Amino acid sequence: MTTTLAIGLAVTAIIAIIVLIAYFRLNPFIVLFTVSLALALAAGMPADHVVASFEAGAGHVLGHVGTVIALGTMLGKMLAESGGADRIALTISQAAGRERVDWAMMIIGLLVGLPVFFEVGFVLLIPLAFVLAARTDTPLLRVALPMGAALSVTHAMVPPHPATLLALSAYHANTGRTIFWGVIIGTPIAIIAGPLYGRFIAPRIHITEANPLAEQFISREVPKNLPGFGITVFTILSPVMLMLIGSVADHVTAVHSAPNRLLHFVGNTDIALVLATVLSFYVLGIARGFSRETILRFTNECLGPTALIMLLVGAGGGFGRELVDSGVSKAITDAALGAHVPLLILAWLLAVIVRVACGSATVAMSTASGIAGPILAHSSGVSPELMVLVTGAGSVAFGPMNDAGFWQLKEYLGLTVPQTLKTWSVVETLIAFFGLFFCLIASIFIH
Repeated sequence: MTTTLAIGLAVTAIIAIIVLIAYFRLNPFIVLFTVSLALALAAGMPADHVVASFEAGAGHVLGHVGTVIALGTMLGKMLAESGGADRIALTISQAAGRERVDWAMMIIGLLVGLPVFFEVGFVLLIPLAFVLAARTDTPLLRVALPMGAALSVTHAMVPPHPATLLALSAYHANTGRTIFWGVIIGTPIAIIAGPLYGRFIAPRIHITEANPLAEQFISREVPKNLPGFGITVFTILSPVMLMLIGSVADHVTAVHSAPNRLLHFVGNTDIALVLATVLSFYVLGIARGFSRETILRFTNECLGPTALIMLLVGAGGGFGRELVDSGVSKAITDAALGAHVPLLILAWLLAVIVRVACGSATVAMSTASGIAGPILAHSSGVSPELMVLVTGAGSVAFGPMNDAGFWQLKEYLGLTVPQTLKTWSVVETLIAFFGLFFCLIASIFIH
């Protein structure tokens, strides 16, 4: 396949996805599925291989990420229902003081965002943003944007988020080092896109429409019997701590010994999350007075909304597999290597393109890492961990209107579309470009 044909097919597929989702408002899963098949057929793949390729790609992705999505959602649900999110928010905001409530919300977002999807974390924390803004007489945007920025940074750059785990697998990166550099690089990005930009833009955006959601939450009473701050934070951070333990297993125990295997086992992403979720059933459930039946109802209820997320993640994996199996990815890869595009920039650009194409940061990261992973395998001098981070940064670029988060933030904060573009879309773009900038700087020292 010629490079021109491969690039033409890829560009046509991406434009088709944008138009069908953004203009014709078709279901994103149906669009990704049909465009993937059409691309493979146009590339000359045998018809009997086309569907099998999509299924293999979707199955591989969901086999790795489905469990993570389910367990992370359950953990987030227990955090919400127990009042754990309220406890974290109240404790940190009281310690920070009235003038630094935006910084407090950023820290809260970084903590709460670790185990849950952006959309879930936003729903968990937006009531606290409403309450804190009202009680400290602070503009709502100055409180909500730092929270959103922190949630977006953790979603894109810090495991155990499903997208970062897929990128970890594609790039064969070390989990512990990725978490470490994700925190080191992600924190200043969250500061720039959150409190700093929030303080700049909040006085320039005037929210005029009445917000019934805000009224509802402001009048809500915070439960008096909240779980302790220490045990709540420990529960949230426990999967991250277990994964860090697993990543250093070979440095503290003899390789292939029984203790080494045990540490690798508990440090496995699925095992770490299931242990943390079971722990939450007790410390945030039974210990708070919830019955086993109530906890079962919570865990069943929270899984319903994840169905579309799982389908989109799977479809993104299927799309990436069609690109590989049809030869389109190889032709583009060869062209990129021939053009000597730096690999970090290439991975970032691929994520940005897919982000604009389908709106989903998770799909953007999984698809881009699936394409860039084979290139990294034949390259040297590039840190796999930085590849994960730069792909994650690109995956949130522009906060486009085909992203569910765009409309979620608009509706909750009572913004107009132009106001959402000036606030949320800029926040996401700052995360993307500073993510690339800091990763390029870090690449000078990390190989």
